[in-house]
Order: sequence, then structure tokens, then C-alpha cells
Amino acid sequence: MELAHSLLLNEEALAQITEAKRPVFIFEWLRFLDKVLVAANKSQGRSEILMSLQKVLNGLGGAAASSHRDIYKNARSLLTDRSMAVRCAVAKCLLELQNEAVFMWTAELENIATLCFKALENSNYGVRVAVSKLLGTVMATALMPKQATVMRQNVKRATFDEVLELMATGFLRGGSGFLKSGGEMLKVGGSVNREVRVGVTQAYVVFVTTLGGQWLERSFATFLSHVLDLVSHPRATQTHVEAVYSRRCVSFILRATVGSLLGEKAQIAAAKEICQAIGKQMKAVEAVVNDTSSENKSGAADIAASQHVMVCALQELGSLVQSLNATASPLIQEASIGLLEIVTSVLLHPSMAARLAAAWCLRCVAVALPFQLTPFLDRCAERLNNLKTSPEAVSGYSFAMAALLGGVHQCPLGIPHAKGKMVVSIAEDLLRTAAQNSRLSLQRTQAGWLLLGALMTLGPSVVRYHLPKMLLLWRNVFPRSLKELEAEKARGDSFTWQVTLEGRAGALCAMRSFVAHCPELLTEDVIRKLMTPIECAMTMMSHIPSVIKAHGAHLKASAAMVRLRLYDILALLPPKTYEGSFNALLRELVAEFTLTDNSANTTTSLLRSLCHYDDSVLLGSWLQETDHKSIEDQLQPNSASGSGALEHDPSSIYLRIPIGEAVPGPLPLGVSVIDASVALFGVVFPHVSYKHRLQMLDHFAECVKQAKGVRQQAVQLNIFTAVLSALKGLAENKSTLGPEEVRKSALTLVMGALDNPNPILRCAAGEALGRMAQVVGEATFIARMAQYSFDKLKSARDVVSRTGHSLALGCLHRYVGGIGSGQHLKTSVSILLALAQDGTSPEVQTWSLHSLALIVDSSGPMYRGYVEPTLSLVLTLLLTVPPSHTEVHQCLGRCLGAIITTVGPELQGNGATISTIRSSCLVGCAITQDHSDSLVQAAAISCLQQLHMFAPRHVNLSSLVPSLCVHLCSSHLLLRRAAVACLRQLAQREAAEVCEYAMSLAKNAGDKESSGANVSPFAPGVSSRSDIHCRHQGVNITETGLEGLLFGMLDRETDRKLCSDIHDTLGHMLSSLAVEKLSHWLMLCKDVLAASSDMSTATPLSGGKDEESEKKDEMDDDTMFTTLGEEDKSKPFVAPRWATRVFAADCLCRIINLCENADQAHFDLAMARSAKLRNPTNDLLVLHLSDLIRMAFMAATDHSNQLRMAGLQALEDIIKKFASVPEPEFPGHVILEQYQANVGAALRPAFSQDTPSDIIAKACQVCSTWIGSGVVSDLNDLRRVHNLLVSSLDKVQAGKGSSSQLYRESATTMEKLAVLKAWAEVYVVAMNIKKEAESKPKRAMKNTDDDEDDYGTIDELPPDSLITLVQPELPTLSRLWLAALKDYALLTLPAEFSSQLPPDGGAFYTPETIDTARLHYRNSWAPILHAVALWLNSTGFTCAESTEAAVSGLQKRSASISLNQASGAMASAKSLPEINKDRMHLILGVSIQFLCSPRPEEPVEHVTACLQALHTLLDSSCARIHIAEDQLIGVELLSVLHRLLLTWNPPSIQLLVTGVVQQIVRAAQDYLQEKRNTLNEDDMEKESCPVLGEGGDSGGLIPGKSLVFATMELLMFILVRHMPHLSTKMSDSPSHIATKTRLSEESARLVAATVTILSDLPSLCSPAGCMTILPTILFLIARILKDTAIKSADNQVPLPVSAALQGIKSIVTLSMVKTEETQKQWTALIRSTLACILEYSQPEDSVPTPDEVSMLTAIALFLWSASSEIIGVQSLQNGCMNRFKNALNSCDPWVQAKCYQLLLSVFQHSNRALSTPYIHSLAPIVVEKLKAVERNRPASNNELLAAQEGIKVLETLVALGEEQNRVQLLALLVPTLISYLLDENSFASASSVSKDLHEFALQNLMHIGPLYPHAFKTVMGAAPELKVRLETAVRASQASKAKAAARQPAPTIHSAPTIKLKTSFF
Repeated sequence: MELAHSLLLNEEALAQITEAKRPVFIFEWLRFLDKVLVAANKSQGRSEILMSLQKVLNGLGGAAASSHRDIYKNARSLLTDRSMAVRCAVAKCLLELQNEAVFMWTAELENIATLCFKALENSNYGVRVAVSKLLGTVMATALMPKQATVMRQNVKRATFDEVLELMATGFLRGGSGFLKSGGEMLKVGGSVNREVRVGVTQAYVVFVTTLGGQWLERSFATFLSHVLDLVSHPRATQTHVEAVYSRRCVSFILRATVGSLLGEKAQIAAAKEICQAIGKQMKAVEAVVNDTSSENKSGAADIAASQHVMVCALQELGSLVQSLNATASPLIQEASIGLLEIVTSVLLHPSMAARLAAAWCLRCVAVALPFQLTPFLDRCAERLNNLKTSPEAVSGYSFAMAALLGGVHQCPLGIPHAKGKMVVSIAEDLLRTAAQNSRLSLQRTQAGWLLLGALMTLGPSVVRYHLPKMLLLWRNVFPRSLKELEAEKARGDSFTWQVTLEGRAGALCAMRSFVAHCPELLTEDVIRKLMTPIECAMTMMSHIPSVIKAHGAHLKASAAMVRLRLYDILALLPPKTYEGSFNALLRELVAEFTLTDNSANTTTSLLRSLCHYDDSVLLGSWLQETDHKSIEDQLQPNSASGSGALEHDPSSIYLRIPIGEAVPGPLPLGVSVIDASVALFGVVFPHVSYKHRLQMLDHFAECVKQAKGVRQQAVQLNIFTAVLSALKGLAENKSTLGPEEVRKSALTLVMGALDNPNPILRCAAGEALGRMAQVVGEATFIARMAQYSFDKLKSARDVVSRTGHSLALGCLHRYVGGIGSGQHLKTSVSILLALAQDGTSPEVQTWSLHSLALIVDSSGPMYRGYVEPTLSLVLTLLLTVPPSHTEVHQCLGRCLGAIITTVGPELQGNGATISTIRSSCLVGCAITQDHSDSLVQAAAISCLQQLHMFAPRHVNLSSLVPSLCVHLCSSHLLLRRAAVACLRQLAQREAAEVCEYAMSLAKNAGDKESSGANVSPFAPGVSSRSDIHCRHQGVNITETGLEGLLFGMLDRETDRKLCSDIHDTLGHMLSSLAVEKLSHWLMLCKDVLAASSDMSTATPLSGGKDEESEKKDEMDDDTMFTTLGEEDKSKPFVAPRWATRVFAADCLCRIINLCENADQAHFDLAMARSAKLRNPTNDLLVLHLSDLIRMAFMAATDHSNQLRMAGLQALEDIIKKFASVPEPEFPGHVILEQYQANVGAALRPAFSQDTPSDIIAKACQVCSTWIGSGVVSDLNDLRRVHNLLVSSLDKVQAGKGSSSQLYRESATTMEKLAVLKAWAEVYVVAMNIKKEAESKPKRAMKNTDDDEDDYGTIDELPPDSLITLVQPELPTLSRLWLAALKDYALLTLPAEFSSQLPPDGGAFYTPETIDTARLHYRNSWAPILHAVALWLNSTGFTCAESTEAAVSGLQKRSASISLNQASGAMASAKSLPEINKDRMHLILGVSIQFLCSPRPEEPVEHVTACLQALHTLLDSSCARIHIAEDQLIGVELLSVLHRLLLTWNPPSIQLLVTGVVQQIVRAAQDYLQEKRNTLNEDDMEKESCPVLGEGGDSGGLIPGKSLVFATMELLMFILVRHMPHLSTKMSDSPSHIATKTRLSEESARLVAATVTILSDLPSLCSPAGCMTILPTILFLIARILKDTAIKSADNQVPLPVSAALQGIKSIVTLSMVKTEETQKQWTALIRSTLACILEYSQPEDSVPTPDEVSMLTAIALFLWSASSEIIGVQSLQNGCMNRFKNALNSCDPWVQAKCYQLLLSVFQHSNRALSTPYIHSLAPIVVEKLKAVERNRPASNNELLAAQEGIKVLETLVALGEEQNRVQLLALLVPTLISYLLDENSFASASSVSKDLHEFALQNLMHIGPLYPHAFKTVMGAAPELKVRLETAVRASQASKAKAAARQPAPTIHSAPTIKLKTSFF
């Protein structure tokens, strides 16, 4: 047995003894440990032993039952140990013990509770977490024991009441003197111990969480009433601050349980319960208020207690509704609940706190359900008017209105503009009548100013209208002159003074709100007017003390409020505006925070925000963020910390809530005033003279010296905060501290505090020192400061100065950086390394290591030399410092992280030193990872994250990822944050591995746990018992993997940073994995979104489902006790909340986009099916289409508006991506067709009466996408969705829509424009379909004349069907479209034209909401513009219905109708041409304005729509005339298009631009032609006609005025972009590489289009003008021909080539150019161009083979069309002949064939002078070639073609020849043809091509004979052998024909040449 006497269990000995003796052996060992425990007085040993014990108990389970009591007895006493580490260890050990030790939660229950309460006294955060976990778990087990233990022993279970009673005792408990029975104890006086209360609060949460969500659902009513009773107990509310603390605790309990454990349905039920509780309380209050009898003493106390209950209940109700968002609508809609009535009734509660809480709750409801906002405001205004005489009503309803106005900024749709006017009039009325009734003066004054302050939050667009009135009101509150101010002092009594002060405080508060929310309105003039009352208030401050003396101290609070408001507004104004009052002001400020006139030792709360978050390790949980921050704040050292409450400052009800707060919590007035004075001091200090700075700093030192004890601490804290605030102000203003004496004074102040015993002051002093160094920025000063600390540290022995000065070194480096403090680096490091080894004081180690980490961080690469010694110290300390000194370990973790960052990317290296450093870092990480403290673990994670960033290969993910997954369920916020941040980084690079390793965790857990685990992916991890004990670490991961867990976390976490990191992590995983694991991710999204259908009323199923599930709940009631305690079944299933569902819907859209970029097969059903067959693991999106539609449908029909938006967006994406995917089984159909009903059903709810505008707008967009997608072919089916748009259109015409009274007017604008935009898009599609149908060849349409109802019978859409749907609406639509465009045009005017805007708004916007309206117009103008252009083009220019007259029907204000009728009457007087001109100006104006400079973020669709609109418009002659008449418009448009091309690259846009340019040129051509024609008619008789066209007589083109020049500039730009070598600038630049690649298809189309336009330009010029531009144009065309005419395999002619040839033709054939003046120039031009082309067609070695055919064609064009200019130029003629010879000798038969064709045209030329030389030169070659064919019969169709074309040339020559030469010519032709004939033997065996040649020759011979009978005979006679061959062939041919006639086979088709030239040029 002595072997058992060792600290660790001797496992070898244990293995050797028999089974029976093992428990005895263990018992003996445990007894030994017990003895040792007493002896091991060192806390470290004790905590280690306790931890081992915990593990042993875990392993033994029930087997160790015999020693449970001993362990309990020994451990019990240690719960109150002095060492916090021991307390934590005991709590964990007892937690393990209670799993098996039944007595702990039965007989010992009360003792355990008492022990825990004692343990919580003087505890730290870690102890509170551990002890509350123990207490909560024991209580939960007492209520619901584990099944197994209950079976073993007959146990008496505790009742719910007993357990709650025990918990309450702790909550309301006093100090340690503590009687056993709860009742007696509560009667004893004495204050409550705050630490115990906070600990018990956490225990309540553990208690409920352990019992689980279902339990909470069932027992909520009882639990709620218990918790609310806590806060009504007199012990909980002894002082106001205590009451606020108790309220905060109760709110925390409710938020942490109701907010995270209950699903949305259960939360709605909970909200109902809370409503009832409020109603009950309110009834009781009303009874007391109405009871006028004498027993009112207790009643008043009840009311006082009830206010706190009300506050807790209303805050929780507000938070619930706000978190439910739109899903809370059932709460409002069910009349039986009466939520609004109940909450509104509390507005009349006698207590201000309750009234404010009710107002806040209303604000929450309105923000969650914005459609309630306006009705609420109206209701409150009405009640305020009706109950003007009740002080409570005036106060309560004004609070509510202020709160609602403050919530408007969270509602994107806003409130109607008129509500501002309403508020102002109510407020004015209140202020005016305040003096009438003294009973109401105070309330009316406060209410009036509160409302005006709230009004300011609506922003400049509303306030602008009321500013003059406001300035007047502000001026009138204060005396006009100093004389009045003086006189005022003598007047009035204490009450009038109170009202006056409250009024002035209110006025200043409203000013502050104005300055904060409307900075745009703060002109110099307005600031000047504000300064009058403000300066008066500053003067008044000095009078107030005498007033207080005269009228009593109760005015102090009002006076303080005035000061607070004054400081607040001054801090927001530029200090320059009040620098005259600096002296007086600074006196006030300094007196305020040095507590001169203040007997209380109040401290500021700002020091925390000025300290560095990193310093939290020195200041503990003071700075740290935890899940319990809202209650832990009560325990912090500064005054009233954590006691924020609305009643401290009612104006906070309308301000924005600080980030991270749930409810605004302004601190008590005493603290707020000091805070405000400190903040203002920081603003003013940088602007004060050095003299005054010195005086103040000296005064501070004096103040510190004067004060003693606690007061000194308070004064010092405030002064330091002020100094820090001032230094921060200096740094931000980039100004300096001042001369030597100022620095000296500041330094003395700061250095003195470095030795202060208060760690917070030391920290602040270090921070101030660093900031001073930063502001002074001189090396000598910094050196002096550093040296001072060095000396101090070398000599000092006490902990305080060593810690303070080591921090000073860290802060110096932190603020001056590595460069500024480089020379002190060595000394600093060596001193700090020495201090860090001081094992006697963990505190010194902590501070010195923290400073070291700061130095490593700030020195960067300069620290590299000290890395090794620092690392080795860190490792040594990690191994030697006891783990219970957690702060030291946290600092070691920080140092490690800083070192890793310093070494950085070097860590990847393989050198020996680097390997050592790396392995040291990894070892350090491993040690810190194993530490029990969460913050140390968090530090380890961030170290590993850094390592992974620099050296990813060396971080072992297989162990890191599972540990991170376990940490995701940690109870420490910082650890969860660290884990998620690390996962986010890992997922960015290695998502697949991360998911895989996380899954391995789930597999292991599955092996351990064979019981059927609950597979819900969203079960929260914290809820089940198994996780609380981390029995199965990481059982939180199920088969949905890490991603499922993260989705689940989104439902529970509220921390912003954490949630955004989770979103990012999931985003990275999605991007990497979604395409490969498509089903998995879609399933995940679907599971999350499926929660919608449970909540939503849209699905018809839900009714039945609900009843069933309720029945199931009832059954569960009995089984509940037995099942709870089974490992996993108790996990409550919280359905994903709406925000998570919105995220899932966004994920869905991202998955669709990812698939689009991955593989086309995702959007092709046939491809997808075959891929699936080839490999079943292939997963393609199109196979999941029904799921996609279902998900989008679920989201689009949800309660939550955000989710509906996301669902509609997803639906639109799906339609766009899948619209054209064909259905393989039904050709001619697409796969989306089968989902018509779903799409219709998803859209219909969005068009209901009460849908918000933004959703209607989105739904319209989806409608137009669906109708325009062409998915639906049946008109009747289309009509369903179409009718939705029709109904919306009716709404647009009706003027005011239903939603217009609920939201801001611009919401109506958005809705109406969305409808018009949707119609425009549908119309554009319809017109396109119609155009395509018209351009197709007409098929015989069945029943086209019939009624359109018959279309149902036809499968296919009749071409005009969609247009038939739009046609009936067009008259209305066109009118509205033009009105909208007109609005848009006005709204885009620059600011200086704002006077031109109509005073009462436009057709669809009101002047007040002009800024928001602009955005909506910007989103919808482009499709409308396109539609208007189409409409004008098709009918519009002939239709005279005036737009102006129509708009009058739309005008929103009745007042403006009369005006409009007038304008209507005038308009109708306009003639059609005038109206058309206006329309043209409108469209061109809008287009030019937009195209001038489209913003880069503008969607490309807008640019294309605009260009298409212009193109369409210019299709109509009317528009063409308009643009041609005023040439400047065209020029302007061209230059704008040129600018557009500079910024927008896509070829599609360039093509559209060229289209528009072509239209402009064509317009100019038509116009010029018209003019020329009329001139020709007029001037037939006159001799001299004026020269028409650009360039006139001189030929000069003026840039900026010349259309031709503008066009050429633009075209040149396009050409150079696609063919850079065309520009010498480009080709000579060094960056240009001379490569000639084939143009892409798009580029080819563009170049072709530009060439076409270029060749049209000469027609716009006068002859002289032509001579100016032709050289350029011909040069370009020739170059383009050269560069693009490249031989291709299939002999296709590229587009640019055919365009160039066409261009050459049109230029060469220009008729009007050849005047006498230009003749010479013209000839030279033509010749040089031909020379160029000849040169270009010279074959070179370097370039790809040119396409000879195109070049020959070009040459032939010149010969053919410009013969006169070329004849007789020998060099050109030789060149041309050479090219033809080359072509004839070409080895390519295709070239030969084409050459023959071209020669034919040259030979046939009418001008014999041209053709004769060519005939002489080339005909012999032709004959030779053709003769050669006999020997070399054609083998291909091309060769055959060449022979045939050659023969045609010969035949033509025969025809051209004179009669006398006929015989000679025929003698060439006939023998050649006969030589092609085959004899009978060889005919049978010849190839088909050869036979074709035979047939061809025979046909020709038969044809020639009759033509020239005489000559033919002569030739035949001369050569008898020819005759024989011919006759044989003829006979054979006739015989075969006879045979064929007998057999009558199908006629054979003659094989014609297969390839023809695309364009015929002749």
C-alpha cells in the first residue's frame, strides 16, 4: 500500500494488483493526497493536485464513490482560499465531483450554495466564471438529476421554488455574516456584495443553459416572475446606482437565456409572457395611483420598486423584438396580445425610468417593423395633444416621439417629410404654453426641447426647412444682453430658476444634436448665430453659484446639466469660434475635473478609452472584452462604472447607440459632466497659449499635492485622463507640447505617477509619457525620459516603481517607434530581460514582459539581433513560472507572437539558426496551448496564426484545427474570437484541409459515442451537459462539418467582430469548396433556409405541422425528467435565426456565381447528365435546379424583409443564369418552364398592399427579368406575372400609392420608378423579339387574323405576342417614361442650376427628398431611356400627346394642379415638330450628360442601354434630320463617345459606339444629299452653285466644329487600340512589340465597322474637303487591307478585308470629287494608293502569306473603276500584270480560279485602252495553263473550278475578238476543250471531278458550235482527230441519257463550286 503514497497515481502498481483491491489502492492514494493537501500550503501545489484530482474523478466515474465525501470535505474549505488559482481549481474539481456525488445536490445543497457565495467574495473574473459554473450546474442537477444516478439511489429531488430561493439569497446577499435560513437573512440590513451578485447572475445563466432551451420554454413564466421579483426587492434597490446594477444583472440573465437558447417561435411566446407581466405590474401601479386613501406609504414604495421591474421587462421585450426583426410581426398583429397598448400604457407610469424604458421599447418595435413607425408617431402626437394637462403624459409621449424619431435612421425607407413639421409645431406649442401652468412648466419645457433635439437626427434634408425658426427659438431662451443677464440674477424664485435652467439645458442639447447631425448646414453664418446663445450660456455659468446660494442646493443638478450640455456642444464646434472665451471656459473645466467645488470623489469613465487595449493584461478585466462585460463593469474601479441608465440623460433616447451596447446607458450626471469636461479639455488644449498650458499643468500638480487619500486618487485619475486627452488632441492636431518649462512641468506630473501604488494610474502615466514623447518628437527629450527610467530601474527595489518604469520604456517605444528610440533599444531590452527573471514578483514579471512585447512590436526588423536571447528567456519562463500566474503566461504569449512577427518570412528558411528559432517558437506555442487559462490559449492561437502566415508548411493543421473547433464552444469570448480569426486565415489558403481535419473530430466523437447523437447541425454547443464538462471534446461537430458548426454559431453570437469573421471564414470555405462539394453546400443553405418555412405563413402546410408539434410537446412533459441528462438529447434545437438565413441566401447567390466561373456544364442539362453518367461523383448545379428554386422561394416568401430581398435577388440570379438552358427531352423548351408556378407564387406576395417599397422595387425587377427571359411561351401563363406589373402601373398612375403615407416620399419614388423601369425592360425585350421576327423570312402564320385568345393553341410564341401585352399600356407608359426622364434630366443638373428646378418637385419626386430621389433615378433611367427611344422610333414622333399635360394628372399636390393645367394648355398649343424637338433635346441631353463621364461603378448595362437608345433613336428619319440640322450636336455627341471609349474597354461597347457613329454619319449623308438634290433642281439654270459639304472651297476642317474630323478622331482611336502599329507613335515607342497576330473575332468586327464608316466620310465633304481627308483614309484602308488580308485555310474572307474592298470601291467611284481644281490631286492619290497596294501585295518572307485573292481584288477594283487615272502609267501597269501573273502561276487552284474571275472583269472593261495591254500580256499564259490541264486532270473541286473559270475567260476573249480573228481564237479554245473529253473506256474508271470536267467541256462545245457555226466548222475540219473524239463523246452522252430516261432515277444535282466570295464587288 505504501506504493500508493505518491503524488501521481502509480499505474504500474495498480496494474499488478487484483481487480478487487484496486478501489482500495486508489482510496489509499487519495487519503495520502488529502494529507499532502494540508501540507502543500503552496497554492501552486494545491491547484495542481486539485486539477489532477478532477481528471481522476472524470476517469473513475461512479467507481470512486467511496471517497467522494472525503474529497468534498477537503476541497470545500479551499473554495475560500486566498489564492484565486486555487479557488478556480476547487470549483472545477467539485464540478466534476457533482456528476456522481448525489449528496452535493441533495443534503449539501444549501451548504454548497453558501460556500459558492463565500467563494465569490473578493473574487476575480476567472473565479466568478468557475464558481458560477459550479453553482449553476449543481442547482440544475438538483432540479433535474441525471437519470443514471437517480436509478441507483432513491433521491429526493429539490423543488423549483427551493432552488430559485437559494439562488435569490445569493443575489440579494449581504456580507459574510450570514444566517442559514434565507428568510431571516433577508431582513438584516447592510449592503449587498457586488461580486457575489455578479457571480450569482452568471450562475443563473449557467443554470438555465444547463437545463436547456426546451425547459426554459416550458418554465418561462415562473422563471420570469422570479427574476423580476429579484429587482423589486428592497435589498436590490437600496440606492439608485444599486438599483441600476440589479437591473443590469436581471437584464443580463434574460438576454443570455431568452436571447440565445430560444428559437424564434419560442421567443415570440416569451415576448407574450413579458407583455402580460408588464400589464399586471401596470394595473397594480394604476390602482395605487388612483387610490387616494391614506394608506399610501407602502403604495409609493411599490411604485418605486415597480419602476425597476418595468425597466427590465421593457428592455428585454425591446431587445427581443429588435432581434426578431420583421419576424416579430405576429406580436403586433395579434390583437389578443395587445403589445402596443400595454407598452404605451407604461408611458404614463409615475416613474421617469419606466416611461423612458417604454419609449425605448417602442423605438425597438418601430425599427424592427418600420411600417409601424409613422402610425406610432401619429398616435403619440394625438395622445400628447389630448392629454396636455397630465405631466406624465407630456413627459411619456414626448419620450416616445423622441425615441421614434431617433430610430428613423435605422429604417432605410424613413418617414414622410411632413412629420418633421408636425414635431416642430408640437414642440413649439409645448414651449409656448410651458409658462401657463406651473404644474406642467418643467415637463413641457423638457418635452419641447427633447422633441427638437430628436428632430435634428432626421438630418439636413428635414432640418433645413426649420432652421430659421430653430435659430430664433435658441436666441429667445437666453437673455439678449449682458445687462439682461445681470438683471436676471436678482429675479425669480427657486422654481422659476429650475425651469429656466432646464430650458437652457434643453436648448443647448438641441443645438448639440443639430451640430452633430447636420454638419452640412453649419455655415459660417449659422455658427455665428449659434454662438450668441452659447456665449451667453458661458457667461451665465459664472452667475450660477450665487443663484444656487440664494435658492437652494436642489438647483445643483439642473446647473450641472447646463454645464454638461455646454461642454458637449463646444466639443463639436471648431475651437476657433470661441477662442475669446478660452480663459473662463478653462477655469470651469479644470475646476470640474479637479473636483474643486465637488465634495464627492467622482472619477471620469474616459480613462479606459484612452488606455491601450493591449494593456488589459496589466489592468485585468477592466479593459478586457468578455461575454459578461455588461455586468462585470459594475465591479470596475471608476465611479458608477457600469451603472448606465436612460434616466440619467433622457436625450440619449434619440441618439445613436454606441457600438456594442444593446441599450443606450448614459452614466449618472456627476460622472457625465466630468467626462464632458475632460473631453472638451482635450479639444481646447492644443489651441491654448503656452503660458496658460504651463499655469494649468502647475495647477494640476498643486491639486494632487493638496488632496489626500482616496480623494487624491480620484483627482489624479481625472487629471491624468485630462492630460492624456490633451496629448491625444495635440497629436491629432500635429502640434507640439510647448517650450522647455511646459515640458518640464508635464514631465514632473507624469513621472510622479509612475510610482503610484494604483496600477491604473501607473498605466495612465506610462501612456502619457509615450504620448508626450510622440508630441515633442525630439531625440534629446526622449533620451532624457528613457535615461530617467533606466536609472530608476537599476536602483529601485520596490515592485511599484519597477513595474511603472518598465512600462514607461515600453510606452516610449510604442509611440516613438523603432527608429526614434533605436539607440535605447539595447539598454531597454537588457533591463527588461533582467526584470522578467525576477521570480519573487509575478507582477514585475508581467509588467516587464508586457513592455518587452511592446518593444518587439514597435522595433520591427531592428529587434532581429535580440530574438535569440528573448526567445530562450520566454521558453525558460514558460516552463518555470507556475501556471497559476496566468498574467505572466499571457505576456509570454504576447512576446512570443511579437517575436514571430519580427522574424517574419525568414521563418520559412532552412538554415540552422532559423530552424532553431522556428522550433523554439513551435515549442512555445505548444506550451501555451496547453495552459488552462483561456486568454493564454488565445495568445497561443494568435502565435500559431502568425506562424502559419509566415511558414505555413511548419504548422501542423491536423492538430491545430480540431483544437480550434473545440475552442469555438469556449465560454470565453476572447478565445472564441481568436479561434475564429485563426480559422478565417487558414480557410483563406487551405479550406479543404481545414474542413477535413474538422470532420475527423466528428468521426472520433462518433466512435466514442455509439448512442444515437442528435444530428441537428444547428444545436448550440454550449447547451448540452457533455460540453460543459468537455467530456467528449468537440462533439459539437456533426456530419455537416465545421461549416455547419459556424452557421450554428451565427445564431448564438452577438459580438460583431466574431460574426464578421465567421462570415468571412464561411465565405473563404465557400469560394474554395462549394463547386466541388456542391450538394453538401446547397444542403447546408437549404437546411438553414428551411427554417423560414417553419416560421412563415406563406406555406399552407405550417398550420397542421404546428398542432402536431404542440401535441408532441405535451407528451414530452412526462418523459422530460428521464431524458434530460442523457448525453445529447437535451440539446435544444434552435432553428436558424433570420440574419443567418439571410446570410445563407447570399451564400446561395455566391454559389451560383462560383459555378458560372467554373464550368459551363453547370448550366447545361444535357452535359451535366452525361458527366454524371461518366462519373457519379460529378456534381453539377443544373441538377439541383429544383432545390435552388425552392430555396429562393422559401426566402422570398418569409416574414423577414431582409430575407425576402435576398430571396428575390437569388430568384433573379437563377432566372438570369438558367433562362436559356434547354430541356433535352423536349426540344424547343427550356428547363425553367416547369417552375412557372413557383416563380409566380414567389412574386405574388411582394405585390400585396402592405409590402415595403424596397421589396416591391426588387420584385418588379424580378418580374421584368422573368418576362424578358423568354422562358414562358404561353401568353396566358405570362399574363399571371404580367398582371402584377399592370396592377403596379395602376398604382403609379393613381398618384399616391398605399405605402406613401408610411414612408419617406422618396420610397414612393423608388417604387414608381422601379415599376416604370420594369415595364421599360419588358418593352425593350418585346421590341427585340418583334424585330427578330420581322427580319426572319415569313412563314405562313396560322390564324394570324383570329382573335389573340387563340394563341393558346399554338405551341410557339407568335412573334408579336409579348408586344401585345405591352401595347395597351403604351400610351400611359410613354407619357410616364418621358415624365421620369424629364425629372432625371433636371435632377442631374449641376448645383448652380438648382434655381431652375420646379419648386414643387417633379412627376415622381418631392423637393424635400430630392437627395434620396436622385439615387433611385440613377438606378432606373437607362432602360427607360432605351424604351422611350424605341417608342419614339416606332410611333412616337408621329404622336402628339403632350407630356406636360399628362404629368398634371400625376402631380402629387393638389395645389399645383392649377399651375399644371395652365402649362398643359400651353403645351397643347405646341406643334408636333416642337414637341418632337423637345423630346430629342431631352434624350440627347440625358445621353450626352451621362456618357460624358459615367462613374466607374456604373453598371455596364446602363452604358449599353444608353448607346442602344441613341442607335434606335437615330434609326428614325425625324431624329436624323434633327441631329444633322445642327451639326454641333453631332460633333458634341462624337466627342462624348470618344471620351467614353477612353474609359470603357469592353468590345461590346466599342461596337455599339461604332453603330451610333455610323448612324450620325448616315444622318449627315442623307441631309447633305437632300440639300444637293434641292440645289441641283434650283441651280440647273444657274452657272455657279455653292460648294456643299465640309471643307468648302479651302478644304480646311475645324476641330470642334467638324463632324468629319470628330468621326475620324474617334475611329482612329478604335483602330489604334486594335491595331497599334497603325500609329507611328505607338509603333516607335519602346514598349511596343511588333507582333502581328490574327485579330480576334470581336476586333475584326470592330475594324470592319470603322473601315465602313471611314469610307463613307468623303461623301460628307466638298471636293476640297475630300482632298484633305482622303490621304489619311486611303492610307488606313490600304494598311488595314495589308494587315488583315492573310491567307486562311478555308479561304474565308475576313470581315475587315471585305469592308476595305467595299471601301475602296465606294471611294474610287466617288463622282463629285473630280472637279477641275482637284483633278490633279485626285489622280495622284489614286495612283499612289494603287502603288501602295502593289507594294503591300509583294510576298515577303517574314510576314504570314498574304491573301493574294483580296489583294488582286483590290487591284482589279482600281483597274475597273479608276481606269482613266491609271492608264499609261507604265510602272503601275507592270506591277499589276506581275501580280496577275503570279496568281496565274500560283500552286493554289482557288487563287487561280479567283484570278480568272478578276481577269475576266478586266478583259471586259469598256475602256479598251485599259484592257488591251492586259489581254496581250496575260492571255497567252491563260492558254498555256488551260492546255496543261489535259495532262494533269483536276483532282479536286477547286482545281475543276479553276479550269472552268479559265475556259470562261477564253470564251470571253473569243466573244470580244473581231470576226476576222475568230477562227484563230477558236483554234485555241476548241482543241483545249476537246482535250478534256474522256473516251468511253476511261470514262467509267474516271473520278467524279474528272467526269465533271468532261461534262463541262461537252456542254461548252455544244454551246459554241451553234454560236460561231462558220468558224467552228473551219477549226473542226482542220483537225479530223478532234472531230472523232467529239462525236464519240456526244454519242456516249445521248446513250446514257436514254438509259437514264428508261430507269427514271432521281435527278442528280450538279456539283457547283462550293465556295463563293461573300460579297460581290462588281
